[in-house]
Amino acid sequence: MTSFNLGPFAIPMQHALLYLGFFAALFTGWLAGRKRKANPEGTLFVMLVGGLLAARVAFAASYFEQYSDEPLGLVDIRDGGFLLWPGLIAAALLGALLAWRQPALRHPLVIALLVGCSVWGGGQAVVSALERSRQLPALSLMDLQGRPVDLRELDGRPLVINLWATWCPPCRREIPVLEAAQKARPQVRFLLVNQGEHAEAVTRYLAEQGLAPREVLLDRGNRLGQATGSFGLPTTLFYDPQGRLRHSQMGELSAASLEYGLRQLP
Repeated sequence: MTSFNLGPFAIPMQHALLYLGFFAALFTGWLAGRKRKANPEGTLFVMLVGGLLAARVAFAASYFEQYSDEPLGLVDIRDGGFLLWPGLIAAALLGALLAWRQPALRHPLVIALLVGCSVWGGGQAVVSALERSRQLPALSLMDLQGRPVDLRELDGRPLVINLWATWCPPCRREIPVLEAAQKARPQVRFLLVNQGEHAEAVTRYLAEQGLAPREVLLDRGNRLGQATGSFGLPTTLFYDPQGRLRHSQMGELSAASLEYGLRQLP
């Protein structure tokens, strides 16, 4: 499952786990620090913000070439570009520095971090294991000419599937990125699977925008999104040549975050 619905909102699973772990740490830290009147809430927020900032800077540095054409993309965090380990290291260093300056915070902060990291890390491990065990669904979809296409007919290439719709602004922004990748990487197969729309609407939209991506498929019943647990648009799924899911991203792709996803493939 790459996301879940909360009322009208689709929340990426990775974000939900981070929120859950952080709020578990806040609550536990408050409980542990009540008697000492030492609430680590401020320290935890500093660690979170500092860690996210370091994770973003590390990602931008690693994929700086992909941002060269659009430098403003460096600060556009909607592409989900963060590197885990630099963020964790920065957060740990900030926490250690603040705890060293305020000895009363050490005990509740350690307890808060143990609980928060257990909730977040355990959830991540479970979701990652489930995700990597998932195979490409056995579905047949239609192309724009009405011909059936069996998703399980693999051709020995890694497969990137993008779930999108013409009414979705981030979907529209990322289609040129995917079209450029199709042309630049013939060793990878890209499928743009439209969710819930007619062929006429999709064809008209692509023509109006001057886009001509290869292998655009139609999923009128949103069956692929349901089968993969992808409840928000856009969502991009990265499969290895054997049809095993290796990476997923809910939200807008940039050239950098697409490159990151492709590097997760063998």
